[in-house]
Amino acid sequence: MNNINTININTSKRIEMIDITPNILQLIKEQKISEGICSIFVPHTTAAVTINENADPTVVKDMLNTLNKLIPHQNNYLHSEGNSDAHIKASLIGASEVIFIQNGKLMLGTWQGVFFCEFDGPRSRKVWIKFLTS
Repeated sequence: MNNINTININTSKRIEMIDITPNILQLIKEQKISEGICSIFVPHTTAAVTINENADPTVVKDMLNTLNKLIPHQNNYLHSEGNSDAHIKASLIGASEVIFIQNGKLMLGTWQGVFFCEFDGPRSRKVWIKFLTS
């Protein structure tokens, strides 16, 4: 169980958050993992991963709206590709998360889910998942 799993994601907007919790749970089920640790990593400089509420979609809208207000797309940045805001947002949110697995389930809080965060889409992206089991 030491292989790296890949979740492929095709984003459809410049900025969006996609709940990948079901994808991770499917991998846990397929690999029959009962106990362990799930490490999640996004190998992109303009994308990120976070854990937050997945019950009310307005939370995601509020998060994205606030990030856009704090870090606007156009703001006299020096980076010539025109995506400096995406790099800043990705660095603030972060490229990885670690979650315990118990009884074949992610040990998330009642309202929590794992979100892939796109800040420079639409693009084809990937998320790497590694399970550490005993």
